[in-house]
Amino acid sequence: MVIRRPEVLRSFLEDERVRLESLIAQIDSEGGKNLGYGNHMADDATEAYEQAKELALHQNAKQLLAQVTVALERFDQGTYGICERCRVEIDPARLEALPYVTLCLQCQQRLRS
Repeated sequence: MVIRRPEVLRSFLEDERVRLESLIAQIDSEGGKNLGYGNHMADDATEAYEQAKELALHQNAKQLLAQVTVALERFDQGTYGICERCRVEIDPARLEALPYVTLCLQCQQRLRS
């Protein structure tokens, strides 16, 4: 199997890296208000919820950024599209769906078992 349109996947990954870095910077700069200083307990509860949501988004974006960075490094090393565990080519349809994956479907399923 040959990866169809590797330049499109690389371009997507590069754009995704920029988007994620921007999102992380935005979340970092916005920070959160201090809880307990609202006019009402419900305001504080809403702020606590928003902070928890932002923290989850921040952590998810950082994890995804790490995966995207690894995928781009694999492009540079010439190993993009090759399973890290079994060294078999990853199905191009899988790469097009999730361009940052490092495992073929069979190895991924074995990890979950």
